[in-house]
Amino acid sequence: MARHRNVRGLKYDEDFEDDDVYGQSVEDDYCISPATAAQFIYKRDDYNRRAFAQEPLEEGDEYAEDKVEEPFHSNQPLLSEVDQARLQSCLDKMREVLRESVSDQVMVNAVLNSQYDARKALDLVLSEDSHQKTKRKIQNTVPTRKSIVGHVDAGKSTLMGHLLYLLGKVNKRIMHKYEQESKKAGKASFAFAWVLDETGEERKRGVTMDVGMTTFETKTKVITLMDAPGHKDFIPNMITGAAQADVAILVVDASRGEFEAGFEAGGQTREHALLVRSLGVTQLAVVVNKMDQVNWQPERFKEISNKLGHFLKQAGFKDSDVAYIPTTGLNGENLTTRSQIPELKAWYNGPCLLEQIDSFKPPQRPVEKPFRLCVADVFKDQGSGFSVTGKIEAGYVQTGDRLLVMPPNEACTIKGIALHDEPLDWAAAGDHVTLTVTGVDIIKINVGCIFCDQKAPIKTCMRFRARVLIFSIDIPITQGLPVLLHYQTLSEPCTIRRLVSVLHKSTGEILKKKPKCLTKGQNALIELQTQRPVPLELYKDFKELGRFMLRYSGSSIAAGVVTEIKE
Repeated sequence: MARHRNVRGLKYDEDFEDDDVYGQSVEDDYCISPATAAQFIYKRDDYNRRAFAQEPLEEGDEYAEDKVEEPFHSNQPLLSEVDQARLQSCLDKMREVLRESVSDQVMVNAVLNSQYDARKALDLVLSEDSHQKTKRKIQNTVPTRKSIVGHVDAGKSTLMGHLLYLLGKVNKRIMHKYEQESKKAGKASFAFAWVLDETGEERKRGVTMDVGMTTFETKTKVITLMDAPGHKDFIPNMITGAAQADVAILVVDASRGEFEAGFEAGGQTREHALLVRSLGVTQLAVVVNKMDQVNWQPERFKEISNKLGHFLKQAGFKDSDVAYIPTTGLNGENLTTRSQIPELKAWYNGPCLLEQIDSFKPPQRPVEKPFRLCVADVFKDQGSGFSVTGKIEAGYVQTGDRLLVMPPNEACTIKGIALHDEPLDWAAAGDHVTLTVTGVDIIKINVGCIFCDQKAPIKTCMRFRARVLIFSIDIPITQGLPVLLHYQTLSEPCTIRRLVSVLHKSTGEILKKKPKCLTKGQNALIELQTQRPVPLELYKDFKELGRFMLRYSGSSIAAGVVTEIKE
């Protein structure tokens, strides 16, 4: 299990642009698999040397059996000895990264097209759609990040804890220990919840307070599971988990009165669903939990599905991207295998929760874009340097790379990369990694800093314009209102400096200039002023880093996208 504290993060809603691809389902596997990026096997031999020189293989040669194939260089022009040496040098550098994941023919073409510039050739190979599937050996797994959200006491932690136990991620000895300790604490039914609720305060209160994180595998995917808090006091922490998710699991309580309490005004079911959609999540599994409390009644399941379905459609979810699964987390029914309970089998023949998780379509990863990692945690470890954790939003990184940190606008060197405590040489967009850093003072690095490509750094500013969607609010939004900006892992006080205009929700047409206030449901263009420089990207250039959320007095009041960065 992994748990990162003092984290804040977000992104945005789809109302601003219909072709918002971040977080959407995609059929094509465009991405490098972030779980196994460095697992290539490099074998350079005499065969390569002779192939570059266009020398034929001789009888009895170790590689004579390969003669049935056309030499990879057959369509390439004859090269001079100098060019052959340059080609070999570039290929050696490329193989240090790509190893055997890309064919020799593809690398040779890239080197020749880039005029023997190894870095340009590498970027060219990694950016070609026709070779995206070969960038990283997937080993039959596709990494996906899932956030578990829902109203407090809906049973999220118990559900996920029992799922992990059934998958063998928690052994019987540890589970027995949790059962005994929870019984001793007078919370016997919380034993499975303790798998993810690890702190003493969480166990004492019986409430998830921070994002619990762990991983498991399905038949086709590597899943990073993030158990988000349901209580309204910990919504900022919930935003952190949802902001890092590719898909979400919304857990609701089927018990009479409990679903209504979470779904009606004041409950967190509506707010959580709206937030995950605003943060770019488009695929959703709705887990109707505690169905045993209503005797597995199909009428109750249908009632809940209909009410939620209508709201989720209004929030921007497509019906085809939402699935409903009846379960009971405490007893483990319909979690990893389809339930055999007669009361459920009589009317439900759909997938169990694990099957539904496995059926989610993998997200598109912006591997071809400049490197970006948002710092979620900073800590000193053994040895020289220090470590940061965070999700790689775009690009890729290798051990030994020089990166820029914004702010404080200082260069550093990456001495080590780890994913789920396993060391790697290489990691890509979608990975939540730990980087060991040297060359910069740890005191200058804070949560919210962004590690980026030195040649294409992220911009910083104290003033920017944004298009926002106003949520349900108690008071109108006016000029000068102090708000809290949630951007990726950054939480920063700021002020609404100007209300520029009210916009048409669909067309973006200006309906009114210089409005005096903004109310529920409006789209608007506003200008924000922060207290110190913050790193930002324009939404049109970098959707992954162009979203943010505004909160005021403990409530989420708006989601937005950055449209203009002021100098």
